[in-house]
Amino acid sequence: MDEKPRDPRGLPRRTAARTARLAALPLGYAGRSALGLGKRLGGRTAEQVSAEVQQRTAEQVFRTLGQLKGGAMKFGQMLSVLEAALPEESMAGYRAELTRLQDAAPPMPTAEVRRVLDEELGGAGIAWREHLVSFDGGPTAAASIGQVHRGRWRDDPADPATERDVAVKVQYPGAGEAIASDLRQLSRLARTLAPILPGIDVRALVAELQDRMAEELDYRLEAEAQRAFAAAYADDERYLVPDVVAGTEKVLVSEWLESTGSLATVIASGTPEERDHYGQLLVRFLFDGPERTGMLHADPHPGNFRTVPGPGGEPGRLGVLDFGAVARLPEGGLPEAMGRLLRVAGQSDLDGLEAGLRAEGFIRDKVRVDPQLLLTFLGPFVEPTLVEEFTFTREWMREQYDRLSDPRDPVAAVGLRLNLPPSYLLIHRTWLAGVGVLSQLGATAPFRAILVESLPGFAAD
Repeated sequence: MDEKPRDPRGLPRRTAARTARLAALPLGYAGRSALGLGKRLGGRTAEQVSAEVQQRTAEQVFRTLGQLKGGAMKFGQMLSVLEAALPEESMAGYRAELTRLQDAAPPMPTAEVRRVLDEELGGAGIAWREHLVSFDGGPTAAASIGQVHRGRWRDDPADPATERDVAVKVQYPGAGEAIASDLRQLSRLARTLAPILPGIDVRALVAELQDRMAEELDYRLEAEAQRAFAAAYADDERYLVPDVVAGTEKVLVSEWLESTGSLATVIASGTPEERDHYGQLLVRFLFDGPERTGMLHADPHPGNFRTVPGPGGEPGRLGVLDFGAVARLPEGGLPEAMGRLLRVAGQSDLDGLEAGLRAEGFIRDKVRVDPQLLLTFLGPFVEPTLVEEFTFTREWMREQYDRLSDPRDPVAAVGLRLNLPPSYLLIHRTWLAGVGVLSQLGATAPFRAILVESLPGFAAD
């Protein structure tokens, strides 16, 4: 049988081959666990065997997710943002492989990249070979849906003075098909993946990815959002958003953003000064962006934020990339009720908190909750707002997660009785992911002051 699991044009597209590789993950874990039992009988300690099993499992899981790209890798990248909340003994072997997915992935062939450029830019009437006067064959970055190449773009093909460095993002052929297949398979494997990914609700994560993938696959929507952010942050002293040069549904050409690395680099090896500086910029951007653009950058993945040194090499501006996932806010900014409810919770106004949550649809009419337990449940959101400066740490994040995920704890049960209105879905997920990245950074931030400045409704009336 002469079938190749990888289509020569980019993503592995044969559903059976991709499904088989994903389905093998629980089997691999079971095999290593059985082997580990044998080693324990042979005299190895439980801790030694457990650490070895976890490390080998992590390598297989995230190597597979990264190589498949598509929905599989997108799922892996999502996990990388949440890892700070998971138990240390479960995540010690996973962390390196998880964070590796924040910045890298295998490339697709250069010939295939040029074919897509011909179909997309050429098909849109853009003589890209005249404008793109130089083009790096190898990608500078690769991720779940597409990869990025560096080039030189001449706005006027006849005038060398109009040249500028650009980033050319090209979508993998078959990305939509591969993503849909991967996510269906991951959903089916949710229960069997549980031992590999302790504490993660695989089915819920997959459902969220399925809901937003259609928009992320259309680079025209991303270009629209990026242009809005680039205009809003033009010449900003804190942020750098590259503008869009040209684009189609599957190709996006943007100004090149020169940087020394991403937040993943800072997480891995940044100084305390860098961690605090870029952590604060991340917080401010997530709350300030909606006010300036009416949109929330909804993918606070470390690889999407780049470090741009200031004069003398000190921490400088934060570069922002990838606007494929944005929440277009109907009120033109974050809901005023969001800030007001946080303020009321911080004041321990139990009656006002419950009434406000009911008014916003978080508590349905016939649902009864204990107001004090409700306030305790919201602790992870409220606690950072109660002090002038708050330090986000993996230990703090893990404590919140352990407390709210224990089914025996009455506080955790409160969460099961709450409803998340559709208008808050992406806001809620972005908030959690942002806190996850801040905890990975170990950043100290004047969180309360930032909310007073940027979150509608939070400042005192």
